[in-house]
This record gives sequence, C-alpha cells and structure tokens, in this order.
Amino acid sequence: MRWVRLLLRIFGWLLTPFLAWAASFFGAVAGALVAMRIREPRTGLLVTALAGAVAGLLAIVLWLRVLRRSRQVREALAVQSDGTPEIVAPPETPEHAESRKSET
Repeated sequence: MRWVRLLLRIFGWLLTPFLAWAASFFGAVAGALVAMRIREPRTGLLVTALAGAVAGLLAIVLWLRVLRRSRQVREALAVQSDGTPEIVAPPETPEHAESRKSET
C-alpha cells in the first residue's frame, strides 16, 4: 500500500508537466491543420509552433490557477500551490530518535 501511495504522488508531481506537454501537442496539431492552408512552408511551421506554445502556456496557467484555488487537489497530489512537490520527511521511530541522541 505504501508503494501505491508513492507511485500516485509521483504521478501527481508529474501531472503538471504532462498536462503542458499534452496541451502543446494538441495545440501544435491544431496549428498544423491551420498551417495546411498556408502556401509558405516556413510560415506554416511558425503557425504550428506558435499554436503549440500558446496552448501549452494556457494549459499551465489554468492548471496553476486550479492548484492555487483548490486545497483538496493540492493535498491529493501532495504539491504546493506553485505545483512543486511537497517534500515530507518520514516520521521518526523511537529507535531512530534514540540512535540520533547517542550520536551527538
């Protein structure tokens, strides 16, 4: 059960970049569909790249807005409001705490 929780947290941490990648991919596909009607190849490539960049940026802005406003989503994904992972130290066991005291 511990490994499942860890894998879900890692997935939550990777959700933000995956979301941006997927949005930029679909934005580039939409840009390519528009660029098919443009005769100049360089202009078509520019339209495709700009559409992908705009879609990726828009997805990140919207996702971070959701993270800032929804405490439940942040807690479920174990991330902070800026999308970075929360690094939580594991709880100390009594034996581990005693061994630290004896080292000092």
